[in-house]
Amino acid sequence: MYEERPALLDGAVLWTRTLTTASSPARPDRLDPPGSLGTPVRPDRPDRPVLPDGCMDLIWADGRLLVAGPDTRAYVPGETAMRYAGIRFAPGEAPAILGVPAHELRDRRVALGAIWGEAEARRLGERIAEASDPAAALEALALRTAARAPAPDPLLRAVVARLDAGRPVAETADAVGLGARQLHRRSLEAFGYGPKTLARILRLQRALTLVRAGLPYAEAAVRAGCADQAHLARETRALAGTTLSAYVASA
Repeated sequence: MYEERPALLDGAVLWTRTLTTASSPARPDRLDPPGSLGTPVRPDRPDRPVLPDGCMDLIWADGRLLVAGPDTRAYVPGETAMRYAGIRFAPGEAPAILGVPAHELRDRRVALGAIWGEAEARRLGERIAEASDPAAALEALALRTAARAPAPDPLLRAVVARLDAGRPVAETADAVGLGARQLHRRSLEAFGYGPKTLARILRLQRALTLVRAGLPYAEAAVRAGCADQAHLARETRALAGTTLSAYVASA
């Protein structure tokens, strides 16, 4: 069962997933050794791929703490724990909280020990496992960590807001007072990729939200900022790895 709600941390989402029977054993071999960066990404739902959304997650999975980096392509979860809890940070917020540039985790999933140290990550994972509500304990960890981190950058929040509203990248750079190269560099650190990629991902998410709401593909495409339905179909294949009709069937 998968559930989510707004987290107490501004802009974040707290989600949980619980399985009654593991469909496959946990696969710690899917993670890189301590101190190295690993491979893909968020296990939000076992029944369909996780699509790029501009976000990063801190995940607790049966006692292990993991970090899911920003995706540029769909990810099909390849390992299964019995219990998951996750904090999905708003785009651009996680790097300052976790202490790692987003581009280092792009299309990767890593053990938190590779970032914070094995002993600390193990201690925190065990503490969450012992809590009566692991999701609440994970949320408390995120709140404590965020309180010690630098305050969210209002410039980056403005970038996300403008791109999510469908504003062009060049216009966004001018609006926030950055040159194209500066915006690209800041975006790599905060989002894991350049502003054009972030704009494409946010546009696809807008379009798929409209499709899920029942709008015809052509209308959803134009309202989200695509040129036409064919444009949306190409973006869905490129970023989500599926067709519009297959996505609707899975959703």
